[in-house]
Amino acid sequence: MNVQVAQSELMSPPPLRRLADTGLTPVMMRDILLKTVFRKNVEKASEIAQAIALPIPLAQELIDNLRDLGLMQATGTLHATSSSEMGFQLTDGGKARALDALSQSEYYGPMPVPLADYKAQVKRQSIRDVKLTRDMLERSMGHLILPNGLIDQLGPAVGSGRSVLMYGPPGNGKSSIAEGIRAAMGDNIYVPHALAYAGQVITMFDPIVHTPVKQAEDAADQSPLRKASARFDTRYTLCTRPTVMTGGELTLSMLDLNYNAVSRTYQASLQLKSTGGVFIVDDLGRQEEPPQALINRWIVPMENSYDILALQSGEKFEVPFDTLVVFSTNFHPNDIFDQAALRRIFFKVKIDGPTQEQFLKIFAMVAKKKGVPLDEASLIHLLKTKYPTINHIYANYHPVFLCDQIKAICDFEGIPYQMRPEFIDRAWENLYVKAEKIVH
Repeated sequence: MNVQVAQSELMSPPPLRRLADTGLTPVMMRDILLKTVFRKNVEKASEIAQAIALPIPLAQELIDNLRDLGLMQATGTLHATSSSEMGFQLTDGGKARALDALSQSEYYGPMPVPLADYKAQVKRQSIRDVKLTRDMLERSMGHLILPNGLIDQLGPAVGSGRSVLMYGPPGNGKSSIAEGIRAAMGDNIYVPHALAYAGQVITMFDPIVHTPVKQAEDAADQSPLRKASARFDTRYTLCTRPTVMTGGELTLSMLDLNYNAVSRTYQASLQLKSTGGVFIVDDLGRQEEPPQALINRWIVPMENSYDILALQSGEKFEVPFDTLVVFSTNFHPNDIFDQAALRRIFFKVKIDGPTQEQFLKIFAMVAKKKGVPLDEASLIHLLKTKYPTINHIYANYHPVFLCDQIKAICDFEGIPYQMRPEFIDRAWENLYVKAEKIVH
């Protein structure tokens, strides 16, 4: 057994042995099962168990309870192609109950996890317990040419699981570094399909944010017996640590529960979905809300490790905030935050542009990747005649931009990709717009 699998099992949610272990009321479980059978048209106990994310014995116990209540019935036939499983269906009374339950909430599918149980699971797999080493961080950043000493600053920041502010001139890889931070985490956590609080269901699993991990035992043995003896609570899915990355589109409303009035269901907020992972706020200062307002929204979560959300009824409740928040901005922190906000951001890391030597390394790497042969005369022309016009300020995005421009020129001219001083001049014209007044 490898170390990562062992670690996943160590922090796995305890398997369900009895219906009482779910922490849900019998009425909620019965209604969700009825709605799921009604919507998904599943018949066999194994299919129903998979649909509601419970072990087969517990799903069968629920089915038996519903049969006793006259809400489900056996179809009277065995399915010869499915291990002689008997089929079940809703009675007329069961269909009426399902429709009534759907009128109150459209949620169906996996049984939710009570919020209190989820809080305990978050502690088991806290991002603050990740042991990040220099080697892990350097491997995740191996494709980047980084400023000297940056790993020394980033290591303690990321390893602490606390907030990080990266600032500096645009186009120098702050977004790539933020993505590298997530890659350095490397391990997996358990994400519930949904949460239950005060009789409400909050959908949690999001395929855009959460990437399931294929477990070897799933592929090796798909027998009902194996599924019935799952080693963890099957209401959860094992996923890589999540990453939520937002930019100028971020609004404060995205940080609150999203209530759908038509389906009468809640969807988890962005930072709740990022629990156990990384929340990256890119291009801070480009959003509709001022940066100070966004930071103020995070002050309580960052300091106290919990967030406060509200239901439609106005009832407020606490959810765990176990997230590494990475802010990235092109502005100087003093220009967009007050000192109180800056004090609450645990680490501030300046990302400067590359030196000339680093710039040349990046240029050579990008040109090779894009299939543009390097030309010494063109590089000398670039360094001696172009960069003096902008005070020798180099940026990481310049090589990509210039090489793409050169490729476009060569494609238009119908010649193989090549670098010439005159092509550098034509590409440079698109890199910077000449300052001039337009006469109307």
